[in-house]
Amino acid sequence: MTEPATAALLDGVRERLARADGGPGPGTAGADARLAEALRASGRVLGSTALRELTRAARAELYGAGPLQHLLDEPGVTDVLVNGPGDVWVDRGSGLEPVDVALGGHDDVRALAVRLAAAGGGRLDDACPVVDARLPDGTRLHAVVAPVCAAGAVLSLRVLRPHVFGLPELVARGTVPAAWDPLLRALVARRASLLVSGGTGTGKTTLLAALLALVPHDERVVCVEEARELVPDHPHVVPLTARRPNVEGAGGVDLADLVRAALRMRPDRVVLGECRGAEVREVLMALNTGHEGGLATIHANDVGVVPARLEALASLAGMDRAAVAAQAASGLDVVLHLRRVRAGGRTHRHLAQVGVVRRDDRNGLVVDLAASWDGRGEPRPGPAWDALVRRWAS
Repeated sequence: MTEPATAALLDGVRERLARADGGPGPGTAGADARLAEALRASGRVLGSTALRELTRAARAELYGAGPLQHLLDEPGVTDVLVNGPGDVWVDRGSGLEPVDVALGGHDDVRALAVRLAAAGGGRLDDACPVVDARLPDGTRLHAVVAPVCAAGAVLSLRVLRPHVFGLPELVARGTVPAAWDPLLRALVARRASLLVSGGTGTGKTTLLAALLALVPHDERVVCVEEARELVPDHPHVVPLTARRPNVEGAGGVDLADLVRAALRMRPDRVVLGECRGAEVREVLMALNTGHEGGLATIHANDVGVVPARLEALASLAGMDRAAVAAQAASGLDVVLHLRRVRAGGRTHRHLAQVGVVRRDDRNGLVVDLAASWDGRGEPRPGPAWDALVRRWAS
Protein backbone atom coordinates (compact mmCIF):
# COMPACT_ATOMS: atom_id res chain seq x y z
CA MET A 1 0.00 0.00 0.00
CA THR A 2 1.39 3.40 -0.95
CA GLU A 3 0.31 5.19 2.23
CA PRO A 4 -0.74 3.69 5.57
CA ALA A 5 -4.14 4.40 7.05
CA THR A 6 -2.84 6.61 9.85
CA ALA A 7 -4.86 7.62 12.89
CA ALA A 8 -5.03 11.23 11.67
CA LEU A 9 -6.25 10.15 8.24
CA LEU A 10 -8.88 7.85 9.74
CA ASP A 11 -10.09 10.58 12.10
CA GLY A 12 -10.60 12.87 9.14
CA VAL A 13 -12.47 10.19 7.22
CA ARG A 14 -14.72 9.57 10.24
CA GLU A 15 -15.57 13.27 10.46
CA ARG A 16 -16.42 13.50 6.76
CA LEU A 17 -18.57 10.38 6.91
CA ALA A 18 -20.34 11.68 10.02
CA ARG A 19 -21.13 14.96 8.25
CA ALA A 20 -22.57 13.12 5.25
CA ASP A 21 -26.37 12.95 5.15
CA GLY A 22 -27.56 9.36 5.33
CA GLY A 23 -25.98 7.20 2.69
CA PRO A 24 -25.18 3.51 2.71
CA GLY A 25 -23.90 1.86 5.85
CA PRO A 26 -20.84 -0.37 6.33
CA GLY A 27 -22.59 -3.51 5.17
CA THR A 28 -23.85 -2.10 1.86
CA ALA A 29 -22.44 -1.96 -1.64
CA GLY A 30 -21.98 1.83 -1.52
CA ALA A 31 -19.73 1.83 1.54
CA ASP A 32 -16.47 1.63 -0.45
CA ALA A 33 -17.58 4.49 -2.71
CA ARG A 34 -18.27 6.69 0.35
CA LEU A 35 -14.89 5.80 1.81
CA ALA A 36 -13.10 6.55 -1.44
CA GLU A 37 -14.86 9.91 -1.69
CA ALA A 38 -13.90 10.75 1.91
CA LEU A 39 -10.28 9.78 1.21
CA ARG A 40 -10.14 11.96 -1.90
CA ALA A 41 -11.49 14.85 0.18
CA SER A 42 -8.46 14.51 2.48
CA GLY A 43 -6.41 16.38 -0.12
CA ARG A 44 -4.02 13.51 -0.83
CA VAL A 45 -3.07 12.79 -4.41
CA LEU A 46 -3.78 9.11 -4.95
CA GLY A 47 -3.66 6.93 -8.02
CA SER A 48 -6.37 4.36 -8.66
CA THR A 49 -4.36 1.46 -7.20
CA ALA A 50 -3.28 3.42 -4.12
CA LEU A 51 -6.84 4.66 -3.57
CA ARG A 52 -8.21 1.13 -3.84
CA GLU A 53 -5.66 -0.22 -1.33
CA LEU A 54 -6.17 2.68 1.05
CA THR A 55 -9.94 2.26 0.82
CA ARG A 56 -9.58 -1.40 1.75
CA ALA A 57 -7.34 -0.55 4.72
CA ALA A 58 -9.65 2.25 5.88
CA ARG A 59 -12.68 -0.04 5.61
CA ALA A 60 -10.95 -2.63 7.81
CA GLU A 61 -10.10 0.02 10.40
CA LEU A 62 -13.45 1.80 10.40
CA TYR A 63 -15.93 -1.01 9.76
CA GLY A 64 -13.99 -4.25 10.08
CA ALA A 65 -11.56 -5.92 12.46
CA GLY A 66 -8.59 -3.69 11.68
CA PRO A 67 -5.31 -5.63 11.52
CA LEU A 68 -7.25 -8.88 11.97
CA GLN A 69 -9.50 -8.31 8.96
CA HIS A 70 -7.15 -9.95 6.44
CA LEU A 71 -7.26 -13.14 8.53
CA LEU A 72 -11.07 -13.12 8.62
CA ASP A 73 -11.12 -12.64 4.85
CA GLU A 74 -8.75 -15.54 4.24
CA PRO A 75 -10.55 -18.55 2.68
CA GLY A 76 -10.77 -21.51 5.04
CA VAL A 77 -10.36 -19.54 8.26
CA THR A 78 -13.00 -20.42 10.85
CA ASP A 79 -11.69 -18.76 14.02
CA VAL A 80 -9.35 -15.91 14.96
CA LEU A 81 -8.34 -15.75 18.62
CA VAL A 82 -6.49 -12.90 20.32
CA ASN A 83 -5.01 -13.53 23.76
CA GLY A 84 -3.11 -10.25 23.80
CA PRO A 85 -0.56 -8.28 21.77
CA GLY A 86 1.69 -10.66 19.88
CA ASP A 87 -0.46 -13.66 20.84
CA VAL A 88 -2.85 -14.28 17.94
CA TRP A 89 -4.05 -17.69 16.78
CA VAL A 90 -6.00 -18.78 13.73
CA ASP A 91 -7.83 -21.97 12.75
CA ARG A 92 -7.70 -22.70 9.03
CA GLY A 93 -9.50 -26.01 9.42
CA SER A 94 -6.52 -28.01 10.67
CA GLY A 95 -6.35 -26.81 14.26
CA LEU A 96 -5.05 -23.64 15.87
CA GLU A 97 -1.76 -22.13 14.76
CA PRO A 98 -0.03 -18.89 15.82
CA VAL A 99 0.21 -15.98 13.39
CA ASP A 100 2.31 -12.84 13.44
CA VAL A 101 0.02 -9.80 13.57
CA ALA A 102 1.01 -6.36 14.85
CA LEU A 103 -1.72 -5.21 17.25
CA GLY A 104 0.24 -2.65 19.27
CA GLY A 105 -0.01 -2.80 23.06
CA HIS A 106 -2.65 -3.92 25.54
CA ASP A 107 -4.47 -0.58 25.23
CA ASP A 108 -4.67 -1.00 21.45
CA VAL A 109 -6.12 -4.51 21.77
CA ARG A 110 -8.69 -3.22 24.27
CA ALA A 111 -9.60 -0.32 21.96
CA LEU A 112 -10.08 -2.76 19.09
CA ALA A 113 -12.33 -4.96 21.23
CA VAL A 114 -14.41 -1.97 22.34
CA ARG A 115 -14.82 -0.76 18.76
CA LEU A 116 -15.84 -4.19 17.50
CA ALA A 117 -18.35 -4.56 20.33
CA ALA A 118 -19.88 -1.19 19.43
CA ALA A 119 -20.04 -2.20 15.75
CA GLY A 120 -22.06 -5.24 16.83
CA GLY A 121 -24.41 -3.15 18.96
CA GLY A 122 -22.79 -4.19 22.25
CA ARG A 123 -21.10 -2.46 25.13
CA LEU A 124 -17.65 -3.32 26.50
CA ASP A 125 -16.17 -1.40 29.42
CA ASP A 126 -15.33 -1.73 33.12
CA ALA A 127 -19.01 -1.91 34.03
CA CYS A 128 -19.76 -4.49 31.31
CA PRO A 129 -16.50 -6.42 30.74
CA VAL A 130 -17.96 -9.32 28.71
CA VAL A 131 -19.76 -9.09 25.38
CA ASP A 132 -21.24 -11.36 22.71
CA ALA A 133 -22.01 -9.58 19.46
CA ARG A 134 -22.42 -10.07 15.76
CA LEU A 135 -20.43 -7.82 13.43
CA PRO A 136 -22.02 -6.29 10.31
CA ASP A 137 -20.38 -8.94 8.08
CA GLY A 138 -21.82 -11.77 10.18
CA THR A 139 -18.69 -12.58 12.19
CA ARG A 140 -19.45 -13.62 15.77
CA LEU A 141 -17.51 -11.76 18.45
CA HIS A 142 -16.89 -12.74 22.05
CA ALA A 143 -14.64 -10.41 24.00
CA VAL A 144 -13.60 -9.74 27.58
CA VAL A 145 -11.57 -6.86 28.98
CA ALA A 146 -9.57 -6.39 32.16
CA PRO A 147 -10.10 -7.11 35.00
CA VAL A 148 -11.82 -10.25 33.67
CA CYS A 149 -8.61 -10.98 31.78
CA ALA A 150 -5.11 -10.06 32.92
CA ALA A 151 -4.71 -6.94 30.77
CA GLY A 152 -6.10 -5.35 27.64
CA ALA A 153 -8.66 -7.69 26.07
CA VAL A 154 -9.17 -11.24 24.85
CA LEU A 155 -11.12 -11.68 21.60
CA SER A 156 -12.67 -14.71 19.92
CA LEU A 157 -13.93 -14.21 16.37
CA ARG A 158 -15.93 -16.94 14.61
CA VAL A 159 -16.29 -16.53 10.84
CA LEU A 160 -19.66 -17.19 9.25
CA ARG A 161 -19.10 -18.65 5.79
CA PRO A 162 -21.89 -17.96 3.29
CA HIS A 163 -21.49 -21.36 1.62
CA VAL A 164 -24.05 -23.90 2.81
CA PHE A 165 -23.26 -27.60 2.46
CA GLY A 166 -26.08 -29.84 1.32
CA LEU A 167 -26.40 -33.45 2.41
CA PRO A 168 -24.74 -34.80 -0.79
CA GLU A 169 -21.71 -32.58 -0.12
CA LEU A 170 -21.49 -33.75 3.49
CA VAL A 171 -21.53 -37.34 2.26
CA ALA A 172 -18.83 -36.56 -0.33
CA ARG A 173 -16.67 -34.87 2.33
CA GLY A 174 -16.92 -37.86 4.66
CA THR A 175 -18.99 -36.05 7.29
CA VAL A 176 -21.98 -38.34 6.84
CA PRO A 177 -21.70 -41.99 5.78
CA ALA A 178 -23.42 -42.74 2.48
CA ALA A 179 -25.36 -45.53 4.16
CA TRP A 180 -27.16 -42.97 6.36
CA ASP A 181 -28.18 -40.63 3.55
CA PRO A 182 -31.57 -42.36 2.98
CA LEU A 183 -32.18 -42.49 6.74
CA LEU A 184 -31.64 -38.75 7.24
CA ARG A 185 -33.89 -37.96 4.28
CA ALA A 186 -36.60 -40.21 5.69
CA LEU A 187 -36.34 -38.62 9.14
CA VAL A 188 -36.92 -35.15 7.69
CA ALA A 189 -39.63 -36.25 5.25
CA ARG A 190 -41.56 -38.11 7.96
CA ARG A 191 -41.32 -35.16 10.33
CA ALA A 192 -39.19 -36.76 13.04
CA SER A 193 -38.19 -34.26 15.72
CA LEU A 194 -34.38 -34.18 15.68
CA LEU A 195 -31.79 -33.07 18.21
CA VAL A 196 -28.27 -32.54 16.83
CA SER A 197 -25.65 -32.90 19.56
CA GLY A 198 -21.89 -32.51 19.77
CA GLY A 199 -19.09 -30.42 21.17
CA THR A 200 -17.95 -26.97 20.07
CA GLY A 201 -16.89 -26.85 16.42
CA THR A 202 -18.14 -30.32 15.53
CA GLY A 203 -20.39 -29.07 12.73
CA LYS A 204 -23.80 -29.04 14.43
CA THR A 205 -24.98 -25.94 12.59
CA THR A 206 -23.64 -27.25 9.27
CA LEU A 207 -25.57 -30.51 9.60
CA LEU A 208 -28.68 -28.68 10.80
CA ALA A 209 -28.62 -26.43 7.73
CA ALA A 210 -28.21 -29.45 5.45
CA LEU A 211 -31.22 -31.13 7.06
CA LEU A 212 -33.33 -27.98 6.73
CA ALA A 213 -32.55 -27.92 3.02
CA LEU A 214 -34.40 -31.26 2.81
CA VAL A 215 -37.62 -29.79 4.23
CA PRO A 216 -40.29 -29.58 1.49
CA HIS A 217 -40.31 -26.14 -0.09
CA ASP A 218 -43.99 -25.57 0.60
CA GLU A 219 -43.31 -25.57 4.36
CA ARG A 220 -42.54 -22.50 6.49
CA VAL A 221 -39.41 -22.79 8.66
CA VAL A 222 -38.96 -20.44 11.63
CA CYS A 223 -35.38 -20.40 12.98
CA VAL A 224 -34.66 -19.04 16.48
CA GLU A 225 -31.03 -18.24 17.28
CA GLU A 226 -28.98 -16.21 19.70
CA ALA A 227 -26.84 -14.98 16.80
CA ARG A 228 -27.79 -15.83 13.26
CA GLU A 229 -25.73 -18.65 11.78
CA LEU A 230 -28.32 -20.78 10.01
CA VAL A 231 -28.71 -19.86 6.35
CA PRO A 232 -30.28 -23.03 4.92
CA ASP A 233 -30.93 -23.53 1.23
CA HIS A 234 -34.69 -23.24 1.58
CA PRO A 235 -37.06 -20.67 0.04
CA HIS A 236 -39.22 -19.99 3.12
CA VAL A 237 -37.10 -19.39 6.21
CA VAL A 238 -37.98 -16.80 8.85
CA PRO A 239 -34.97 -15.97 11.07
CA LEU A 240 -35.55 -14.67 14.61
CA THR A 241 -32.53 -13.45 16.56
CA ALA A 242 -32.30 -12.75 20.28
CA ARG A 243 -31.58 -9.23 21.44
CA ARG A 244 -29.63 -8.25 24.52
CA PRO A 245 -30.92 -5.53 26.84
CA ASN A 246 -29.56 -2.03 26.33
CA VAL A 247 -27.46 -0.18 28.91
CA GLU A 248 -30.61 0.63 30.88
CA GLY A 249 -31.54 -3.05 30.99
CA ALA A 250 -34.51 -2.64 28.66
CA GLY A 251 -35.37 -4.01 25.24
CA GLY A 252 -34.05 -7.54 25.71
CA VAL A 253 -35.68 -10.46 23.86
CA ASP A 254 -34.39 -13.90 24.89
CA LEU A 255 -34.63 -17.26 23.15
CA ALA A 256 -37.62 -18.39 25.21
CA ASP A 257 -39.53 -15.26 24.11
CA LEU A 258 -38.67 -15.99 20.49
CA VAL A 259 -39.74 -19.64 20.65
CA ARG A 260 -43.13 -18.52 22.00
CA ALA A 261 -43.34 -15.90 19.25
CA ALA A 262 -42.43 -18.49 16.60
CA LEU A 263 -45.42 -20.63 17.56
CA ARG A 264 -47.73 -17.75 16.61
CA MET A 265 -46.18 -17.35 13.15
CA ARG A 266 -47.84 -20.36 11.52
CA PRO A 267 -44.65 -22.46 11.41
CA ASP A 268 -44.43 -25.86 9.78
CA ARG A 269 -41.05 -26.41 11.43
CA VAL A 270 -39.71 -24.67 14.54
CA VAL A 271 -35.91 -24.66 14.76
CA LEU A 272 -33.76 -23.64 17.73
CA GLY A 273 -30.17 -23.00 16.77
CA GLU A 274 -28.90 -24.12 20.17
CA CYS A 275 -30.51 -25.25 23.42
CA ARG A 276 -28.38 -23.62 26.09
CA GLY A 277 -30.75 -22.55 28.86
CA ALA A 278 -34.31 -22.33 30.11
CA GLU A 279 -35.65 -22.00 26.56
CA VAL A 280 -35.50 -25.80 26.34
CA ARG A 281 -38.83 -25.82 28.19
CA GLU A 282 -40.53 -23.84 25.42
CA VAL A 283 -39.00 -26.09 22.76
CA LEU A 284 -40.19 -29.27 24.43
CA MET A 285 -43.65 -27.79 24.92
CA ALA A 286 -43.78 -26.77 21.25
CA LEU A 287 -42.85 -30.28 20.11
CA ASN A 288 -45.65 -31.64 22.29
CA THR A 289 -48.36 -29.35 20.93
CA GLY A 290 -48.60 -30.38 17.29
CA HIS A 291 -45.33 -28.96 15.96
CA GLU A 292 -43.69 -32.18 14.82
CA GLY A 293 -40.56 -32.16 12.72
CA GLY A 294 -38.75 -29.53 14.78
CA LEU A 295 -34.97 -29.40 15.01
CA ALA A 296 -32.49 -28.10 17.57
CA THR A 297 -28.86 -28.48 18.63
CA ILE A 298 -27.33 -29.09 22.04
CA HIS A 299 -23.82 -29.42 23.46
CA ALA A 300 -23.12 -32.98 24.61
CA ASN A 301 -20.28 -35.50 24.55
CA ASP A 302 -22.30 -38.60 23.64
CA VAL A 303 -25.88 -39.60 22.86
CA GLY A 304 -26.05 -41.33 26.23
CA VAL A 305 -25.52 -38.09 28.16
CA VAL A 306 -28.10 -36.06 26.24
CA PRO A 307 -30.80 -36.83 28.86
CA ALA A 308 -28.60 -35.41 31.63
CA ARG A 309 -27.91 -32.29 29.55
CA LEU A 310 -31.62 -31.76 28.90
CA GLU A 311 -32.41 -32.24 32.59
CA ALA A 312 -29.73 -29.72 33.61
CA LEU A 313 -30.98 -27.09 31.16
CA ALA A 314 -34.65 -27.68 31.95
CA SER A 315 -33.95 -27.33 35.67
CA LEU A 316 -33.15 -23.67 34.93
CA ALA A 317 -36.81 -23.33 33.91
CA GLY A 318 -38.06 -25.12 37.02
CA MET A 319 -38.79 -28.48 35.40
CA ASP A 320 -38.11 -31.60 37.44
CA ARG A 321 -36.67 -34.83 36.09
CA ALA A 322 -40.03 -36.53 35.62
CA ALA A 323 -41.43 -33.60 33.66
CA VAL A 324 -38.38 -33.49 31.39
CA ALA A 325 -38.62 -37.23 30.72
CA ALA A 326 -42.31 -37.00 29.87
CA GLN A 327 -41.95 -33.96 27.60
CA ALA A 328 -38.73 -35.04 25.86
CA ALA A 329 -39.78 -38.64 25.26
CA SER A 330 -43.00 -37.59 23.58
CA GLY A 331 -41.56 -34.56 21.78
CA LEU A 332 -38.13 -35.75 20.59
CA ASP A 333 -37.54 -38.75 18.34
CA VAL A 334 -33.90 -39.03 17.26
CA VAL A 335 -30.52 -37.67 18.37
CA LEU A 336 -27.74 -37.16 15.79
CA HIS A 337 -24.34 -36.84 17.45
CA LEU A 338 -21.27 -35.30 15.81
CA ARG A 339 -17.62 -35.64 16.76
CA ARG A 340 -14.44 -33.81 15.83
CA VAL A 341 -11.26 -35.88 15.60
CA ARG A 342 -7.77 -34.58 14.94
CA ALA A 343 -5.44 -37.01 13.16
CA GLY A 344 -2.51 -36.64 10.79
CA GLY A 345 -2.45 -32.88 11.24
CA ARG A 346 -6.04 -32.52 10.04
CA THR A 347 -9.36 -32.08 11.79
CA HIS A 348 -12.17 -34.39 10.71
CA ARG A 349 -15.80 -33.85 11.68
CA HIS A 350 -18.27 -36.67 11.25
CA LEU A 351 -21.70 -37.90 12.27
CA ALA A 352 -20.67 -40.46 14.86
CA GLN A 353 -23.88 -41.72 16.47
CA VAL A 354 -27.61 -42.00 15.93
CA GLY A 355 -29.77 -42.44 19.02
CA VAL A 356 -33.45 -43.11 19.65
CA VAL A 357 -35.24 -41.23 22.43
CA ARG A 358 -37.57 -43.11 24.79
CA ARG A 359 -38.85 -43.02 28.34
CA ASP A 360 -37.98 -45.74 30.82
CA ASP A 361 -40.11 -46.23 33.94
CA ARG A 362 -37.00 -46.91 35.99
CA ASN A 363 -34.37 -44.57 34.51
CA GLY A 364 -36.52 -41.76 33.15
CA LEU A 365 -35.39 -40.28 29.84
CA VAL A 366 -33.09 -42.57 27.84
CA VAL A 367 -31.37 -42.28 24.46
CA ASP A 368 -30.61 -45.74 23.03
CA LEU A 369 -27.73 -46.11 20.60
CA ALA A 370 -29.09 -47.10 17.18
CA ALA A 371 -25.86 -46.91 15.15
CA SER A 372 -22.31 -45.58 15.30
CA TRP A 373 -19.58 -44.62 12.85
CA ASP A 374 -15.91 -43.82 13.38
CA GLY A 375 -15.58 -41.85 10.15
CA ARG A 376 -14.13 -44.79 8.21
CA GLY A 377 -15.64 -47.84 6.61
CA GLU A 378 -19.26 -48.77 7.19
CA PRO A 379 -21.44 -47.72 10.17
CA ARG A 380 -22.14 -50.29 12.87
CA PRO A 381 -25.73 -50.97 13.94
CA GLY A 382 -26.55 -50.68 17.63
CA PRO A 383 -29.22 -52.15 19.92
CA ALA A 384 -31.94 -49.73 18.74
CA TRP A 385 -31.22 -49.95 14.99
CA ASP A 386 -34.15 -52.22 14.12
CA ALA A 387 -36.58 -50.01 16.05
CA LEU A 388 -35.25 -46.90 14.29
CA VAL A 389 -35.55 -48.38 10.82
CA ARG A 390 -38.94 -49.92 11.51
CA ARG A 391 -40.42 -46.61 12.56
CA TRP A 392 -38.71 -44.10 10.28
CA ALA A 393 -37.10 -45.78 7.26
CA SER A 394 -39.26 -48.77 6.42
